[in-house]
Amino acid sequence: MASFFTGILAFVLFLNCLLLILLVLIQLPKKDAGAGMAFGGAAADALFGAGSGNVLTKITKWATVVFFVLALFLGYLENRVHNQGSVIEFEKQVQQQQMQTPVSASPSAATPAAAPAPAPAPVNNLLSVPLSASTNVPAAPTQSK
Repeated sequence: MASFFTGILAFVLFLNCLLLILLVLIQLPKKDAGAGMAFGGAAADALFGAGSGNVLTKITKWATVVFFVLALFLGYLENRVHNQGSVIEFEKQVQQQQMQTPVSASPSAATPAAAPAPAPAPVNNLLSVPLSASTNVPAAPTQSK
């Protein structure tokens, strides 16, 4: 249910972004120059009338407020859904671990008495020598005169 709701809100945010792009491009530039005139500043006069600056700026301000509110709300929802899923997954892992290792009364029974040490990995070349393995390298003979 939450992912469906966030999908719809993300689509509304996308449409709002397109509206903001359109509104910014059709606004009249100051001093009759700039990107607004190059991308259809005259279309604002034809569509909304010569005094359309006030209407366009008000619509742009409200679309910007809607953009920020939607962006913050979607971020909050995604964070909440992500954290809720990770908490549930963590609790499942803890329960599985508790089921696998039963708790004993005495601390000596919890630790195995003679746990065999793992065998070192076979070495194929000199670059793949494990760091934990200790090697006995004979010292080079010294020549004394």
